[in-house]
Amino acid sequence: MKNSILINNKLGKFNKIIKVSGDKSISIRWVLFSSLANGISKARNLLLSEDVFAAIDAIKKLGIKSKVFKNSCKIYGKGINGYKYKKNITIDAKNSGTLGRLILGLLINTSYPIKLIGDRSLSKRDFKRIAGPLSKFGAKLKLNKNKNLPLIIKGSENLKPFTYMEKRGSAQCKSSVILGGLRTNGTTIIKAKKSRNHTELLCKYLKLPITIKKTNKIDEIKIQKVKEIKPLNYNIPSDISSCAFFMVLTALSNNSKLTIKDVNINPSRTGIITILKKMGVNIIFKNKKFYKGEILADINIVSPKSLRSINCPSKLNSAAIDEFLVIFLVAAKAKGISYFRGLEELNQKESPRLKWGKYILNEMGIKTVTTKNSIKIYGNPDLNLNKKITIKNFLKDHRVFMTSVIAALSFGGQWNIHDKDSIKTSFPNFLKIINNIKN
Repeated sequence: MKNSILINNKLGKFNKIIKVSGDKSISIRWVLFSSLANGISKARNLLLSEDVFAAIDAIKKLGIKSKVFKNSCKIYGKGINGYKYKKNITIDAKNSGTLGRLILGLLINTSYPIKLIGDRSLSKRDFKRIAGPLSKFGAKLKLNKNKNLPLIIKGSENLKPFTYMEKRGSAQCKSSVILGGLRTNGTTIIKAKKSRNHTELLCKYLKLPITIKKTNKIDEIKIQKVKEIKPLNYNIPSDISSCAFFMVLTALSNNSKLTIKDVNINPSRTGIITILKKMGVNIIFKNKKFYKGEILADINIVSPKSLRSINCPSKLNSAAIDEFLVIFLVAAKAKGISYFRGLEELNQKESPRLKWGKYILNEMGIKTVTTKNSIKIYGNPDLNLNKKITIKNFLKDHRVFMTSVIAALSFGGQWNIHDKDSIKTSFPNFLKIINNIKN
């Protein structure tokens, strides 16, 4: 099949230095903030994926021009009130929950109804979780089946601040309310469970009126109306969620070493590093530096002689939520039983990922015990496959595809993995980097 990949050979040892594509979370946020800036913003190493192009197309619908070059992008912002609202605008967020939820926060003052749509996978995801909070500002949101896309938002001229309790650890919902607060008179207060904090860091770097008070369990964020945003020039660092696949590939290979250059190691995103270290993987940071509020470093990974099982602390979940599928592969080779719990959010992603994690492991011959929010994985350090495995019908979830590729290269067997094009949403260069490591 044209849109599938066949892998018949286990990967041998390697010693490589690689550079991974730009951070998707920051790339989308850069597009949205730059669209509100006064003047021209420029980004280098912007992730040129379908999700990011969907963000660029979205601001174009709102009257904001951009130019995409081979290694850079320019956005011609028209200021905080620069969006041109017209009748009959439809914004297609494609597969991107980040874009779909964040841009709604900026549309709460639209004078005409705007329709938000997405692909089949995004249309099944929960948008009630953000429609409810945004309606507290005064916007009106109408959802399909009271939960899903397509969605219609009609803004208000009289936006009112409110206090939002974010209990899921959703950076998308938190960020959407922050962006709504930028448009609202008064002080919007967010009491949020810990999650990735790129939006807050961008606000602080741009010197917007935001204050953050951290406690052990929550962050209290206060945001006030913004008058002006300065142009944002940004050299986008590599995405740790994309790097995760190569970190795990190294951890599961024999006598191998890997260096990944210029990675964003924001502490709200490094749950996978903590988890892999607990499981015996050798990882160190080199050339650490601070950049626009973020922390960057080169990541060095050396394959361990053996792997330990883990009773994973649920406090690490939000900082590793996008990486659990590939973390499960490490547990498959670890000695003993690994236990992951509090993972209900995994089934709110592009596909029901907890179910897909179980399915892939079971196809590999690994015993699992699952509930709706937990999984026990009975590791087998001697796992070496010699069977045919087909992975398909996973709602084109890019992380299911990439996890399956890593499993095939790590454990052997004959794998037929469908929907190769799914990586275009977040990581078009994935297979190219795989080939670089192999050769």
